Amino acid sequence: MPQTEKQTEKSPQPPHTAHPAELPPEPRTPSGPGSRPEKGRAARRDLSASVVVFLLAVPLSLGLALATGAPLQAGLVSAVVGGIVAGLLGGAPLQVSGAATGLLVVTADLVQRYGWRATCAVTVLAGLTQLALGALRVARAALAVSPAIVHGMLAGIGATIALGQLHVVLGGSPDSSALDNAAALPGQLAHPHAVALLIGAVTVTVLLGWGRLPGRAGRWARVLPAPLAAVLAATAVSAGTTVARVELPSWRMPELPVLPDASLPALIAAVLTVTLVAGMESLLSAVAVDRLAAERPDAPTGRARLNRELAGQGVANTVSGLLGGLPISGGAIRGSANVRAGAVTRRATVLHGVWVLLCAGLLASALELIPLAALAALVMVVGVRMMSFAHIRHVQRHREFPVYAATFGGVVLFGVLQGVGTGIAVAVFLALRRLTHTRITVTEEADGHRVRVTGQLTFLAVPRLTRALAQVPAHTDVVVELCGSFMDHAAYEALQSWSATHRAHGGQVTLGGRAGRPLAAQAGDHSCRPWTPWRNHQCTRSAPDPAAVPESSGSQLLGGVSAFQRHTAPLVREELSRLAREGQRPTQLFLTCADSRLVTSMITSSGPGDLFTVRNVGNLVPPPGSDASCDSVGAAIEYAVEVLRVGSITVCGHSGCGAMGALLGGAAPEDAEPTPLSRWLRHGRPSLARMQRIGRRGRGEVALSGRPVRDDQERLALVNVMQQLDHLRAHPCVARRVAEGTLTLHGMYFHVGEAQAYVLDEAAGRFCAVRGEPAPVMA
Repeated sequence: MPQTEKQTEKSPQPPHTAHPAELPPEPRTPSGPGSRPEKGRAARRDLSASVVVFLLAVPLSLGLALATGAPLQAGLVSAVVGGIVAGLLGGAPLQVSGAATGLLVVTADLVQRYGWRATCAVTVLAGLTQLALGALRVARAALAVSPAIVHGMLAGIGATIALGQLHVVLGGSPDSSALDNAAALPGQLAHPHAVALLIGAVTVTVLLGWGRLPGRAGRWARVLPAPLAAVLAATAVSAGTTVARVELPSWRMPELPVLPDASLPALIAAVLTVTLVAGMESLLSAVAVDRLAAERPDAPTGRARLNRELAGQGVANTVSGLLGGLPISGGAIRGSANVRAGAVTRRATVLHGVWVLLCAGLLASALELIPLAALAALVMVVGVRMMSFAHIRHVQRHREFPVYAATFGGVVLFGVLQGVGTGIAVAVFLALRRLTHTRITVTEEADGHRVRVTGQLTFLAVPRLTRALAQVPAHTDVVVELCGSFMDHAAYEALQSWSATHRAHGGQVTLGGRAGRPLAAQAGDHSCRPWTPWRNHQCTRSAPDPAAVPESSGSQLLGGVSAFQRHTAPLVREELSRLAREGQRPTQLFLTCADSRLVTSMITSSGPGDLFTVRNVGNLVPPPGSDASCDSVGAAIEYAVEVLRVGSITVCGHSGCGAMGALLGGAAPEDAEPTPLSRWLRHGRPSLARMQRIGRRGRGEVALSGRPVRDDQERLALVNVMQQLDHLRAHPCVARRVAEGTLTLHGMYFHVGEAQAYVLDEAAGRFCAVRGEPAPVMA
């Protein structure tokens, strides 16, 4: 009965973007999420993660304070406030806030221009502005800014940081302008400070090589964050040398901030710059950390609440400014370290702030051993990493490099706010140009004429379109090739009017997409064409006359294969060729019913090589040793788990399952001669017995979120998924991998008529609907 197949269907995404289905979280233990063992395990993981982030935050905070020209204790204040205040109030529990990397250049300029107390006042005003924006719920709108502008801004800031801190590593002092730093760099390189340069070189070497240590040393090294290891190594190298070191003043009550001696427009510009950059960095970091956390099997439920996060950042900036700290934002460096260290709740973020506070009070003498050149080298590497070549390639692929370059150049030459404004102006110009730039050509071919329209077809292009169409002689065959992605009503009417007139005079008109393919052509005997929108799928067409002979299924199948060779094979050939060379490496085993209405690639948005799929009647998993005739499913499970080393297994049931109906109706009398189908369905009887026990006990062990279970057939399909997961755990190879923590099991139910997927929460005995909101993307 079972049928094992390698997934070959493809979603409408191009080959390089095919991805596995996003599967539900790892099932909770029977003790439940609120049980004492579960809470204790989460507390231990949060404690461990808080120590890791604390070890990362201390040198980074001191380095950022040094780079801005602020008092060094300001960096520690921002780390404490970011951890405790933003950690308690923010909407992204696993994000770690602290001194804002993206604001380094802005803060340094404010300190040099207005002084430290005035900079604190700007921080307070920016915090109040963020709080107001969070209350107005505009956080989602901030994510509408083009990724090219964001990455260009961060890259420009990174270049400015790296140039300035390179002077400190060489033993000099940076200027306020990136251009001045670049101009002074040759002279600084000609006369470096040998000890400072050595300390900087050691710091950079350890930073870059710490994560690449091989073998057991590498495993032990990963316990200590690379920045801390680099600073410790540089401090050890600098022992006994005369070099500038950290100087922490004695702790005292902070002086109240004072408004800068500046005009009102200049003050507003400063506040808006801090608000914009800190808010954007925090929101994008929250989204990135959220996506990183979701990749873990034990990912916490719920997404980041961005408006609350923006408001929490506003409160933290207000408090930091009042206490004499640097401007605060969420940081992807600290947040990703928190997630990778295993943090489960916001407790890890808050504890990291507590550890920084204790360190500043009890270990000040140890911090004063750190050479300033080590902190400068640390911040310089951070600046270089902000200029990501991966971002440049991504932007170039989407034809947004001019926006990126304009933003980058504007930030380096003029400042952050001016650079962002330049990027926005270039983005608007390019959008208008793409909307209005249309190229129309008419060429004569052997079998007729071809009209090619490249670009967007709007009312502005209608005069040129009509002039071009007027060049086509009557009584000829014409292919109108539309290569753009948009056509407004005016252009549509003009094109349809000309087409009707041309056909009335005896000509033929074919409206097509790229390469002249008809927009609505039938694919032979098979009208479902992969890689196009999946709609109006009517492969089985009834004969118009009841007495007529129906179309043969063989011709329909061959028609589908022909359509594949014609339309889909050219698109997937390169991807399938790679898979043929490398062999199959699926990440998931997907076990579902043989029902023809279940298109696994469509439900999971997966492509070739993503899923190892097993299909059988009723998505049954016979327990090991139950029947020798059922070894096919067991063999597929063993192959997927032991050979392919998949990381998860999903059992997926569906609505209207014929196997469930047969079980409810009694597939065959007990005294009847067993058939292959009845023998196979015996493996579903434990599910039927389980449902009957639930009914007798009235415990409601299985339920659907959002609506009641409609009937016994649907209830049995849901119970069957849970029962087959138990059968899966009985397989030794599955049990061993699950115990090791390298394999997770998931349950899923798909309602065909509603096109709605549900995932199983085993602890609650509830199937939760998968919502269709798009996941936020940080390019």
